[in-house]
Amino acid sequence: MTTPPLWPMADFLAAMSARGLGAPPADVTGISIDTRSLQPGDAFFAIRGEARDGHEFVEAAMKAGAGIAVVDDAHAKALKPFGPLAVVDNVLPAMERLGMARRAELDARVVAVTGSVGKTGTKEALRLVLARQGETHAPIASYNNHWGVPLTLSRTPRTIRFGVYEIGMSNPGEIAPLARMVAPDVAVITTVQPVHLAAFPSLDAIADEKAAVFSGLRTGGVAIINADIPQAGRLRAHAMASPAGRVIGFGANEGAEARLLSCTLGAEGSTVEAVICGQRLSYRLGSPGRHIVMNTLAVLAAAKMLGADVAQAAADLADLAPPSGRGARQRLTAGGGEIVLIDESYNANPASMSAALENLGRIAPGPGGRRIAVLGDMLELGPTGPELHRRLTETIVAQQVDLAFLSGPLMRHLFDALPSTLKGAYAANAAALEDEVLDALRPGDVVTVKGSLGSKMGPLVKAILGRFPPAA
Repeated sequence: MTTPPLWPMADFLAAMSARGLGAPPADVTGISIDTRSLQPGDAFFAIRGEARDGHEFVEAAMKAGAGIAVVDDAHAKALKPFGPLAVVDNVLPAMERLGMARRAELDARVVAVTGSVGKTGTKEALRLVLARQGETHAPIASYNNHWGVPLTLSRTPRTIRFGVYEIGMSNPGEIAPLARMVAPDVAVITTVQPVHLAAFPSLDAIADEKAAVFSGLRTGGVAIINADIPQAGRLRAHAMASPAGRVIGFGANEGAEARLLSCTLGAEGSTVEAVICGQRLSYRLGSPGRHIVMNTLAVLAAAKMLGADVAQAAADLADLAPPSGRGARQRLTAGGGEIVLIDESYNANPASMSAALENLGRIAPGPGGRRIAVLGDMLELGPTGPELHRRLTETIVAQQVDLAFLSGPLMRHLFDALPSTLKGAYAANAAALEDEVLDALRPGDVVTVKGSLGSKMGPLVKAILGRFPPAA
């Protein structure tokens, strides 16, 4: 059977209220905003970013094989010689209209995921279990912002059975419009934690913003909330005031409908006993950490509410692996032994940092090895930042970390608070810390690298991989 095109050209132009210039192809086979990943036949959207205007790259997009470029009126005349154009008033709102048009025609069950921590991991777990039971679409990477959500919606095939969409925020007022675009049947809030405190006065204010996801629910939809956090009642009140027809709590709390009965945490994964909306389940997770265990309760509750086989979904969680930059683990050759590298470099906040250190504490080093934490600043914490960094001292000591290598002005507060025996080295930035870390590593070590994206810990991970080859 022939796969239908992503967008017949007539539908593509109509959804955006665009006028065509030139001779466009019959269909659009993909949507792109980046010439580096563009595929032949894609429609290239010339979105204006913080640093560059996408209109600057239209010529390169057409040379790379784009079938059509979506541009604004102001640039259309100058760009017409490069190839077919879809001309709109403003490119980003046009992509929003395209995404909402696709959502309106979907005959699929849709879930939206938000929360201070665990959005992407929960989205990936939902992708895993739902894809085993029907065609499923979810964003690549963390496409959860003002352009990522409409981009993912516009890329959604008409034929899917399940849609999984991640919704994030950095400032007040960002979640509600994205939730309305997604119009989910089920909305999940993983947790509320001290993240983005530079933009919000309190955890309650963060909870209120996260709860805005429920405003986008279709009438009679399901709200899934973390029953174990202090803001659970606040989230429930928001859900009850929304179009939701049902509210499900998940956690260890006795009143939770998706309730953890017991779990055994291991270095490589966990075993779990739980009751999901009246159905008792035993399952194994292929990804370590108690926070992962808790989020799978929400995953299974969402799967059940979406009409999936929850027992099959639970069994499939054995294949769950940590995403790149969020706990992915590699064994590397070092001298006559191995180093275990845990890459947590994508992002960080106090909750995820503590979880990463707890996972490090569960892994026994090899002969002569040590537990080593390489940490960069946790950003966007506002005035509480220095104290939240200092508090990590307790977790580092409790998890029997042997050495800490720290970078960034906020991590200076942690470095100064650490016992002298745990101080590996401190540097003003991750690049300046690189040589210290590489020279310190030895066979048997287990090393976790973590920091906010802006602290640039990813290149340090690449440096370790460059020095120590993968183990056979």
